[in-house]
Amino acid sequence: MIRLLFPKIHPRHAWLMLRMAVAGALVSGCYGILHDQFTYSISPEYFTRLKFDQFRAADFGLPERVFVAEIGFLATWWVGFFAGWFLGRIAVPAWPLEAAWRKVGCGFLVISGTAVLAGFIGYVMGLSQDGTGARWVEMCAQLGVEDVRAFTRVGYIHNAGYLGGLAGLIAAIIWILREKWVIRIPEK
Repeated sequence: MIRLLFPKIHPRHAWLMLRMAVAGALVSGCYGILHDQFTYSISPEYFTRLKFDQFRAADFGLPERVFVAEIGFLATWWVGFFAGWFLGRIAVPAWPLEAAWRKVGCGFLVISGTAVLAGFIGYVMGLSQDGTGARWVEMCAQLGVEDVRAFTRVGYIHNAGYLGGLAGLIAAIIWILREKWVIRIPEK
């Protein structure tokens, strides 16, 4: 149990895992930029009435679309950082460098694909909502939202996307562990 909490990590491996974590942050941040550009097109109010306030420290007075891109990056980079670290933690000690990068890259694809699929499911679920649920009505009234249906739809997309990212990370970890156990490569 103590090895799970405080594993021994070779310094060379730690450096590679950190690079994979940074790569994950960049991949995830770019995903967030595209995601938020898409959802801004559905409900600008989701950003102008909610997200702009949450991320006001990052507002440098640039056009709204640029601020939406900043928000997308800032809201997602950390997910990719941790995903890259966890995937690298499994792959780096198990495979040679190029193979480890391929496994982690495939893991990023699994996570991204699952997040997109979940976001689409959230979009479909959001289409069936009229925004009259008690939580949505109260929140939208407090924020002064006019297009409640669009706001609700984007809320569903965002929530589903995060759940999809988590499900994708779990699936990617299981896949990489399975690959590691099926193809036994001695640790160096």
